[in-house]
This record gives sequence, C-alpha cells and structure tokens, in this order.
Amino acid sequence: MSFEGLRAVPDPAVGAWIAPRLGHGWSAGGVVPRGYAAYARVLHPVDASRPLRVRTWAEVCEGTGRTPSALMRWEDVTVPAPGARLPVTLAGRWDQVSTYVGTLDATVLAPLPDALAPSTGGQDCFHALWDGRGWLHGGDAVAVLTADDADDADDADDPVDDPAECRQPPAPAALREALAGPRLRLPSDRDHLLFRGPLHAALSTGEQTTPDHFHGWSPNLLWPADRSWCLGTDIDLDSTVVGGSAALVDAVLAAPGVEAWPVGEDDDLSPWGPPPDA
Repeated sequence: MSFEGLRAVPDPAVGAWIAPRLGHGWSAGGVVPRGYAAYARVLHPVDASRPLRVRTWAEVCEGTGRTPSALMRWEDVTVPAPGARLPVTLAGRWDQVSTYVGTLDATVLAPLPDALAPSTGGQDCFHALWDGRGWLHGGDAVAVLTADDADDADDADDPVDDPAECRQPPAPAALREALAGPRLRLPSDRDHLLFRGPLHAALSTGEQTTPDHFHGWSPNLLWPADRSWCLGTDIDLDSTVVGGSAALVDAVLAAPGVEAWPVGEDDDLSPWGPPPDA
C-alpha cells in the first residue's frame, strides 16, 4: 500500500505559498502557515511497544504527578513530581515511557482524515515528505542472514536464508518520479518530496519493508488544493499542528483516539524548556 493513490508533483511551486506565511521556529505558526482562524496541537502517542499500558500524555501526567496542559513538554511531564516513585533515567525522567518524534503514529493519524474530510470535500490534497528520510532512497537492498555450518542442514529450507524472500520491494513509481524531480524547499532549508492525491492517501505514505509489512510515516505537510487547512509535523517535534477553521479544529479535537489541545499560532511547541516546578 506504499504511496497508493499518490502521484508525484512535477512543479513544487504549488507549495510556494507556505514559506511567506511561516512564523518563527517551533511556534504553531512556524510548523504550519500563520493566518488560520484556529490551531490544534495533536500529541504523538506514547510508544505502544513499551511494556506499560500508558498511551496518552495525560496518562503519563497521572503517573508522574504533573498537570496536563496545551503547551506541556514531554521533557517536563516525564519528570516525576516529588513523592512519585518511578524508575528514572540519569536525566531524572520516567524510563518506561517514550513518544514518537517527527512522525504521527498510525493509531492517531488514522482518525484525522475523517475529521478533516468535511472541510475538504472531494478535492485533491498535497502530501509533502521530508527528503532526509533514509528509507525514501533505499532502492532494492537485500539483507541476507547466514547460519553456522552446524545449522545449515536444519535451516536449508528456512525462508530467511533465501535472498529472494529478503529483498525489499521496489520503490513505487510515484516515489521514483518524485526523487527524480525538483523539491519543495522551506525556510528551514529542508527539502520535501511533493505528491498529490486523495486526503486519505496520507495513510499510505511509508516504507513497504516486505510485501506483507508496511511501516507508515505521516506526511510532514498536508494541505488541500484550496489551502483551507494545513497539517504539519516537524521532524524534531513530538506533536503535530493543524491549522484551519474553528469548525475544522473542533473536529480534530473531538476525533476519537486523538489527544489534542487548542493552541495559538504564536504558542511555543519546542521540546526543550525550563524544568518543571518542584
């Protein structure tokens, strides 16, 4: 399903409207363009591969004794308050939880197109991916696993020893065309590959590691042809920003399985700040 429904955009000028409207740094209006009526900050979920049944920042705050808020920082809320007895790292943070940086996990990305659809209608959307992801340039690499001589007889029919079974699927045509074309460059000097297609194709951008396994990566920028809203995920941030009408932001805030807060375009979402109050 990698890049299903998407086609490469040959002229990045369709994204030229973004740079003049970007604010400073990691403000909400620095991640997506300024000038929208409302903004939402979508928090990236807690890594589900960790052993604890903690999935939201609010649940992390419940464990550490911190107070959730729209501008809370992961680096702050994972520091246990005095009296909260939790295993911590050398930096003093709860060592059993982590969150996703630079991409919105599929569990939270999946409900967002439905929330954005009423404001989008049937129009196409533009999907931009940061060009620095190594998997975008992976090609047809082969990983071959070898066995000890003593194990060769038992493993002779093991599929992991067959290079044909380990070969990465070839890159989709849309990705190959985008890699061969010009990039959309933003003031951060980051280049982006640009695609066009349906809104829900945002769920198909990612790495098809094997014919049966897809690892999704959310778009770093996503907007409809009429520019009525924009979704952005900075590669260094642990939250995603959506700007648009008040009704659209309300829909994002109410989306099932999405932990989100309303923010202003000048609100600072940087991951580092002063330590939490003792």
